[in-house]
Amino acid sequence: MLTIYSDDHRLHHGRCELIDGELKPCFEMPSRADHVLKRVRDRALGEVREPGDFGMQPIARVHAGDYLEFLEGAWARWAAEGNPDGDLLPFTWPARTLRAVRPDSLYGQVGYYSFDGGAPITPGTWQAVYSSAQVALTGQQAIAQGANSAFALCRPPGHHAAADLMGGYCYLNNAAIAAQACLDQGALRVAILDVDYHHGNGTQSIFYNRNDVLVTSIHGDPSFEFPFFLGYADEVGEGAGRGFNYNLPLAAGSDWAAWSAALESACQRIAAYAPDVVLVSLGVDTFKEDPISQFKLDSPDYLRMGQRIAALGKPTLFIMEGGYAVEEIGINAVNVLEGFQGA
Repeated sequence: MLTIYSDDHRLHHGRCELIDGELKPCFEMPSRADHVLKRVRDRALGEVREPGDFGMQPIARVHAGDYLEFLEGAWARWAAEGNPDGDLLPFTWPARTLRAVRPDSLYGQVGYYSFDGGAPITPGTWQAVYSSAQVALTGQQAIAQGANSAFALCRPPGHHAAADLMGGYCYLNNAAIAAQACLDQGALRVAILDVDYHHGNGTQSIFYNRNDVLVTSIHGDPSFEFPFFLGYADEVGEGAGRGFNYNLPLAAGSDWAAWSAALESACQRIAAYAPDVVLVSLGVDTFKEDPISQFKLDSPDYLRMGQRIAALGKPTLFIMEGGYAVEEIGINAVNVLEGFQGA
């Protein structure tokens, strides 16, 4: 299986995030991609290729122009205001009783374009997220050119990023960008299967009113788990998209028996949709020892996950999302890919 990877991910290394009432070192760190890449090579999974550069156009097909302008220029503005030694993080958001208007102030804009305090902007963030999107687009190109599968080792991840909103370690939605590229190049239907522990709120919001992308997600129930405000089972899409969003929220402590039942339901929905291509938002933070998750999957379960996805019989692009048990993230991610290949 072809793996797409860029060293540019190292340019983004947030110093802290707001979690549990404290500023703590970010769980989303460069070593995550290092562990996955090492496992890919140790297991001789296949060729590792640097991404091509498809420019801004496919990114702008998904993300709002004003948001991209903000994201690209935020660090330079932050440094110009005399703050080059600390990450740029929001501290005020347009909550329910406030007006959701875009202020002129950088402080106001970083809150306007964020939904949490977990997406710090650093000197290299823009280049890292731009390259991460190019990694996904290069994987999509491989599928479009006839590959049965490919692995986009994206970092930073993307599934929490909406069209004009960052958060949850995510800035550009790699899976959504790749899905739109599939459609722009002739696919009629695309399915996204999000297996990350946390609901992909950004992916859902981008496609919520559309029927050309089926979004399915298995995740911790938002009644107790981040992102809290999206991911419930009654969110099924709106307008033309009604029936094309399928959430499978699960209880804390869910093991392979419960999780695999949800996977079977998601795969049956995907099979009925008959997509031209399947994109897997591959989060392995469902692992039993992940530090910020509450599911109980074990490493052999990821082999079975890959086998079931392969049974869909569709060209499949895997796009890396979450997973924070750093020592095991490589094993678990590559187990999915090897399970897929072996099937």
